Amino acid sequence: MIEQDKINVFEMSRPKLLGLAYRILGSLSDAEDAVQETYIKWTSAIEENIQAPESWLRTVCTRYCIDQLRSAHHSRVNYIGAWLPEPIHTPIESDTLYHTELANSLSTAFLLMLERLSPKERAAYLLYEIFNISYKEISQTLQLEEVNCRKLVSRARTNIDKTHVRHTTPLEKQEQFINAFQLAITEGEISELKNLLSNDITLSADGGGKVPTILEPIKGREAVIHFITKRLKNYWANHDWHKTNINQQRGINILDKQAITATASFAYDSNDKATHIFIMRNPEKINLLKVISIH
Repeated sequence: MIEQDKINVFEMSRPKLLGLAYRILGSLSDAEDAVQETYIKWTSAIEENIQAPESWLRTVCTRYCIDQLRSAHHSRVNYIGAWLPEPIHTPIESDTLYHTELANSLSTAFLLMLERLSPKERAAYLLYEIFNISYKEISQTLQLEEVNCRKLVSRARTNIDKTHVRHTTPLEKQEQFINAFQLAITEGEISELKNLLSNDITLSADGGGKVPTILEPIKGREAVIHFITKRLKNYWANHDWHKTNINQQRGINILDKQAITATASFAYDSNDKATHIFIMRNPEKINLLKVISIH
């Protein structure tokens, strides 16, 4: 394989590698580092030892991500306030794309659910359930027996299914909620918003200890509505609002003097009522926000 062919093979695999790494790590910047490390190893690998390039690349990337996830555990445990995945702008090209498993598994709620799993549970679940990789190949990637990989996926599936985080809410319902959310903050009109919130709605904000924000999640419909109308109204009512797609869900960018100061994304239950409001205020994560298509 000549050098250019080798580069072409890698570039064809890059979107899937980036999508896998982002889902495992919850950070696009860390995922990009993982893909770059995979590329470095790919360029120096002995070709005779690589029978299936795509599988080889996926294995190297996955193992690197698992190692990074283990080292990141301590910093996330000691994180100031709520830790939320690094948001990304993802273009929703069509309603068909939106309903795919790949797109659904990019939601903030799904990525947070993955945080409850062990690194190998997370990797095994994603490889099998989202990327349709066989147990045989997963066992080689994770260096485990197939039966152990099946157990990892089974445990992960049980935890994830309990939370219903893979539910898909129609785009028009998401638009309806965002309009009601904006109306409550800018006009103080809460009647429609109240009907669209679940009783156990939770609001979380990630400031990373770098900007003022709530440190503990706010739970319950009345408490969340109070925060929205009394606190967020003061912060956001006179800012510019830009509807966008955040992690394959409709979301909002809040801008002050054309600079994004916050993002908001949402999760919904099977009745299409909002179960979680995610607010990103951490400037380090916001500054990395970009439009990206990943698989």
